[in-house]
Amino acid sequence: MVTGYLHPRYPESLSEFGTPHELPRCGGWILEREIPKSGYSDAMGCYPLFVCRDWARLAPDLQDLGDDLVSLALVTDPFGEYELADLQRCFEVVFPFKEHYIVDLNRPVNEIVSRHHRYYARKVSENVQIEICEEPIQYIDEWVALYADLTRRHKVTGIRTFSHAAFLNQLSIPGLVMFRAVYKDTVVGAALCFMQEDVAYGHLMGINEAGHELGASYALYWSHLSYLSGKVHWLDWGGTSGVQENGADGLSQFKRGWSTGTRTAYFCGKIINQERYAELVETRAPTETNYFPAYRSGEMR
Repeated sequence: MVTGYLHPRYPESLSEFGTPHELPRCGGWILEREIPKSGYSDAMGCYPLFVCRDWARLAPDLQDLGDDLVSLALVTDPFGEYELADLQRCFEVVFPFKEHYIVDLNRPVNEIVSRHHRYYARKVSENVQIEICEEPIQYIDEWVALYADLTRRHKVTGIRTFSHAAFLNQLSIPGLVMFRAVYKDTVVGAALCFMQEDVAYGHLMGINEAGHELGASYALYWSHLSYLSGKVHWLDWGGTSGVQENGADGLSQFKRGWSTGTRTAYFCGKIINQERYAELVETRAPTETNYFPAYRSGEMR
């Protein structure tokens, strides 16, 4: 059964930002989007990761895109079955984007979690109970409110905001598990996790002000390990937020304390229509930029 980010409902959940386009050989999805005030279109991988069933068949799918699209940009699944050389044969632009904090769930929990995090997980769990919800759609309004609070506090914009319609699709996808953090019969936080073959991906987490004061994140992270152990081999906590990575920031240090290592997610860019790309760069791109595609420089700020 197709689950998680591979399921067609996931790209459909992002259709406000582009038209889902299946790559039929490899089983991945991209989003075709208009380039404002140009009459042209380009494509991007689904946020947060481009995943597919057969990485060896990605190259012929990209060749079949034709030249109606100007370019393609995506971030690879760190658990994808590819080598760096494979990506470099498919894309003109390839560079390490983020280190994802990962967990080998075959290891004992005391080898996974730092002493500090184990202490606080036990302490928080005295007050905060975690409920496992394998049919999370029943809590959609509750979840949307939690996530909206997060987007307001952190000033999240663009594709990462996820509308109510987007969550209607996502919370119905097979393989999605919701962890609800409850204090005195009141929800104070929740987390979504996609189970996909032998990997679980920490998708999103929303915690309100009361949940932050209670330290609900410790209980939520701990519950992932206890629930997923024996069900999958790997857990991907993801990287840090934002475009620029800083391994010394608080989120990195927090995730490191729940992890056994890291894996690299690569940014990949492909120019599909050279003539149109050059035209757009000439009229829109800054003189010097490392952004790809260059004509969209500054969009993610």
